[in-house]
Amino acid sequence: MKIAIVGAGFAGLSTAKVLKAMGHTVTVFEKDREVGGVWAASRRYPGLTTQNVRSTYALSDFPYPDNYPEWPSGEQVQSYLAAYARHFQLVPLIRLQTEVISAEPYSHNGAWQLSTVDHASGEHFQGNFDYLVVCNGTFSQPKLPDFEGASEFLSAGGVICHSSQWPGEDALRGQHLLVVGYGKSSCDLAQAVCGQAASTTLVVRQLIWKMPKKLFNVLNYKYLLLTRMGEALFKYIRVSGFERFLHGPGKPLRNSLLSQVQWVVTVQCKLKALGLLPSLPFESISRSTVSLVTDGFFESVRAGKIRVCRDAVISRLARGADGKFAELSTGERLPADMVVCATGWQQRVPFLSDAVMARITDAGGNFRLYRSVLPVHVPRLAFNGYNSSLFSQLSCEIAALWIADLLGGQLKLPAAEQQDGDISERLAWIDKRNEGKHAKGTNVVPFSLHYIDELLRDLRSPLGLLTRIKHWLLPVNPADYASATRSLLARYGRT
Repeated sequence: MKIAIVGAGFAGLSTAKVLKAMGHTVTVFEKDREVGGVWAASRRYPGLTTQNVRSTYALSDFPYPDNYPEWPSGEQVQSYLAAYARHFQLVPLIRLQTEVISAEPYSHNGAWQLSTVDHASGEHFQGNFDYLVVCNGTFSQPKLPDFEGASEFLSAGGVICHSSQWPGEDALRGQHLLVVGYGKSSCDLAQAVCGQAASTTLVVRQLIWKMPKKLFNVLNYKYLLLTRMGEALFKYIRVSGFERFLHGPGKPLRNSLLSQVQWVVTVQCKLKALGLLPSLPFESISRSTVSLVTDGFFESVRAGKIRVCRDAVISRLARGADGKFAELSTGERLPADMVVCATGWQQRVPFLSDAVMARITDAGGNFRLYRSVLPVHVPRLAFNGYNSSLFSQLSCEIAALWIADLLGGQLKLPAAEQQDGDISERLAWIDKRNEGKHAKGTNVVPFSLHYIDELLRDLRSPLGLLTRIKHWLLPVNPADYASATRSLLARYGRT
C-alpha cells in the first residue's frame, strides 16, 4: 500500500519503520523542522526531562547511548529519535516542514487525498494514498485559559503563552512570572527559570501528588510504578490472576502499601510544612498522568524562590498604577509581566473535516477508537500515539505492529458492534474512574502493560510467562518486546 503518516514523533517514526519493513510505500509528513514531536526544539520548555528512566523509555530495538543520564533531557530524546530515523533509513521517507492541510476520502473504497504545504518553499501539493495513519500526538494544540482582561494586559506589554511556546529566558529577565498549573511542566519550568525572574509564582487550582525520583533518596521509583506489581495496585476494567487477590481479599494489603508510599512522600517532600499536602489520597496520582518531583523544586519553595498559590485561579489580568497584575480567585493581587500556562492540551485533528470527525468522536469529544487505534466507521484510517501511557513509546511501537498485521490481513477483528460496545464500556469506565479527566479517551495511564498485553494477544504474540513474572518485580525492559516485531515480520516472510 501507499501509506501517509502524519507526525514524526515516537508514534510516527515507529509506525514508519514497521510499515516500511512490511513492504509498504511510506511517506511521513512533519510540519516541524525536525523529528521528535513534543521533544522538538520548537516545543521544549526550560528544564524538560523525561519522567521515565532511560532504560524504560526506549524503543525495543534501539537503546539509548550509554552516556545518557538516567533521566534524559528533552534535547537528548530528540537526538535519540533523529538517530532512530537514520538507523532504520527513515530519513528519505520524511518530509519536514510539510504540514497536512486537509485529508479527505476521495473514492468509494475510502482511500485518501492529502493537501499539504511545504513551509520552506511555500509550495502546495496534493497526493493520493491508500491508507492514512494519524500520529500527530495527544499534545497537538495548546490549551490556554480565556483570561478576563487579557487584551489590556497584552497591550501593556504583558506576555501570555503556553509552556510549549516558551519565548526564551531573555524575555523573562527581571520580570514577574506567573505559571499556571502544577503538573510536571509547570514545576520544571518554574524551577529552571526562578533565578532569572524578579518573582516566580505558581497558581494552582488543585494540588496533585508528585512521586520523588527516589524514595528517601534511595529507592528508585521505577521499582514501584514501572513494574506489573505497581500497575496492579490500581484496579483495571477487568481483573484476573493475582490482581483478583489485590482488589479482593488482599485489598487491605494493597491499601497499606499505597498508604506507606503516601507517608514517605509526605515526609520526604515536607508537604505539610510547605502547605502543599494534596487533599486527595495518593492513589489519585494514577487518574491521568503520573507527575515526578522536579529536582530542587520543593527546596526552592522552602527558600522562597518559588511561591505556590494553592486552590486558586486567575480571575483577571489588568494594568494598574503600579504596573501589570493578576487578580486571583482568592482576592489576592500579584504583580505579573509574564503568564505561562502549563494547562494541558486540546486534542485536535485539524486536517480532518467535521464530517469525518463526527464519525470518529462522540458528543463529548471523546475519540472512539478500538484498541485506541481504529475508528470503527471510517475505513483505511488508523491512529497511533492516542494511547498515552507510562510506556508511551512502547505502546506506540506495539500499536504499529497491530496496524501492520491489520493491513496484512491476518489480524482478526470482532464485529463492528462488538468493537463499539468495547469502546463504550471502556470510555464509561475511564470517565467514572478519572472523574472526566481522561484526555478525550486517548489516555491509558496507569494501565500501560495491560493495554500492551491486549495488543499482543490480538497479534498472537503474548509475552512469555517468565518475562511477565520478571516484570512483576523489576522495571520493564523494552528490549523484552523486540521479539514481537521479529515474529510479525517472520510471519509475513519479511526480515
